[in-house]
Amino acid sequence: MIVNNFGGPEVLEEANVAKPEIKSGHVLVKIAASSVNTVDTMIRQMGPDLPLSPPAPAILGMDFAGTIEEVGEGVSAFNVGDEVYGCAGGLADLPGTLAEYMVADADLIALKPKNFSMQEAAALPLVGITAYEGLKRANVGEGQNVLIHGGAGGVGHVAIQLARHLGANVFSTGSGESKLALIESLGATPIDYRSETVDEYVNKHTNGRGFDMVYDTVGGTNMLNSFEAAALNGHVSSTVSMLDIDLTTVHFKGLSLHVVFMLIPMLHNQGRAVHGAILKEMAEIAESGALKAILDDTNFSLSQVGQAHERLASGKAIGKVVVSND
Repeated sequence: MIVNNFGGPEVLEEANVAKPEIKSGHVLVKIAASSVNTVDTMIRQMGPDLPLSPPAPAILGMDFAGTIEEVGEGVSAFNVGDEVYGCAGGLADLPGTLAEYMVADADLIALKPKNFSMQEAAALPLVGITAYEGLKRANVGEGQNVLIHGGAGGVGHVAIQLARHLGANVFSTGSGESKLALIESLGATPIDYRSETVDEYVNKHTNGRGFDMVYDTVGGTNMLNSFEAAALNGHVSSTVSMLDIDLTTVHFKGLSLHVVFMLIPMLHNQGRAVHGAILKEMAEIAESGALKAILDDTNFSLSQVGQAHERLASGKAIGKVVVSND
């Protein structure tokens, strides 16, 4: 699926392109499934106005799961026939996953969890690495109280599970019965942000002390709620920090603010092997039964990716929106 002109979902169109050629340090993957992330819709919409966008004509899509068909020179960790997953294209000069085949940097991938379907594995990389980085930077550990904003979303639903795996007591905001029920099913205490103020839920769940770590996957003015909810000398991780905001509360509470932008290794070709290592660890956590991918109850084929973008943009999806190549 090619984007010749950036704009609405209708700009995604079918095209025949040459099968990509293998190169050193890379693997050729036959793609079985990919998933849609907010950044994919931003690139499709904004094009050159977003610095990380590829030039048109572009193949978008970052997350994938599939089977290795060819291994490039210098790659020893993977073999032909391996089922792998990763976030390895769809921005800058890296062709994306909305195709039958892609050539992926071997540092950016890992063997997919054996107990995951291709669709479940494709849902995990971008949001999983983002969730992992935000929690690890904040040193989340045993017995801590962790608040995750937007726990029914892509990053949020993985962050809940990873925080619990790290031994934290997890709380999460959401709205609507289905999303709050999902949060609870993942092992977090649900908080309806529409019916409880920050002050109320901080008092209720931490006796007024505040949360040791707050993961803000919502951004915007919600960042102020995160600062208010954090304990003295606490940590706030954010995935959406492009805004002007007053840091006075951060100062007087002595908070540490961590901005997670997981695309940096792909954009700058720096630290890519860290992503592969995180994906490997997440596969082990998934195989232990402590991590699952929540998929939206929709089904889209590769030719319907425009509809998949619309579904994500609607805000009605619960879990990840996935596109299947079969």
